Amino acid sequence: MGTCFGVRDALERAFAEQDPGTVTIWGELVHNPAVLARLRDAGFDSRAERARGGRPSRPRVLITAHGVSNRERARLEAQTEGLIDTTCPLVKKAHDVALELAAEGRHVVVIGRRGHVEVEGLLGDVPHGDAVASPSEVAHYPYPRLGVLCQTTTPPDEVAAVLREIRALNPSADVRFVDTVCAPTRDRQEALQELAGEVELAVVVGGRNSNNTAALAATLEKLGCRTVRVEGPDDLRVGDFVGVTRVGLTAGTSTLDATIDAVEARLRSMGA
Repeated sequence: MGTCFGVRDALERAFAEQDPGTVTIWGELVHNPAVLARLRDAGFDSRAERARGGRPSRPRVLITAHGVSNRERARLEAQTEGLIDTTCPLVKKAHDVALELAAEGRHVVVIGRRGHVEVEGLLGDVPHGDAVASPSEVAHYPYPRLGVLCQTTTPPDEVAAVLREIRALNPSADVRFVDTVCAPTRDRQEALQELAGEVELAVVVGGRNSNNTAALAATLEKLGCRTVRVEGPDDLRVGDFVGVTRVGLTAGTSTLDATIDAVEARLRSMGA
């Protein structure tokens, strides 16, 4: 649980910046309010994820761990004095896969959340593509060849369900699937299988906008485990734990160790 190497490396690069007053962060470096507050206090400017068009307000731009399309990268390079690229290497790998599938003449389908910044980046350089987050969003696509990949933080069971529906609704299509779910997501999802069977209630720590945190909570609920989502210790409510004797704790990949420790300490004091 907690920060993955991609998030950790992005944070280290940002906080090592010597002149944050010259940098605009292109979106949210991570979907974690505590981290975003620290970045503001350090002097960084940031552009809201839904307002990433136009010219940056400062001479340099920091690309977040979620990445951007090559088209957007080129535009930013032309309008600034330089880029600081903290894109996760596993997201970069997914970008390469999307371009490879498109180069084969395939209609690209990303299994992931439509509108999410990572998904927008994955689709930004392909001639035509779609994003689907669940089997109900899958359609019949009027293309003979389909290329399917994943937003890196998509739970593997959701990937399997969506892929089955794509094949079912497009029986005559040549479907090539490349699994781009990242190892940290897979490890955390597998850990939940064990955790859910050992506790009466699980606390999931992470930002409200964090896709992988939401996926952790959704998986626990599917496994029949009562779940409480919090951003930090102040969100814990004693009433949620009445009659509960064993509590599980997990956290999204953008959640700092210090935040997890603070939630654990509060839970233990409540139990005492």
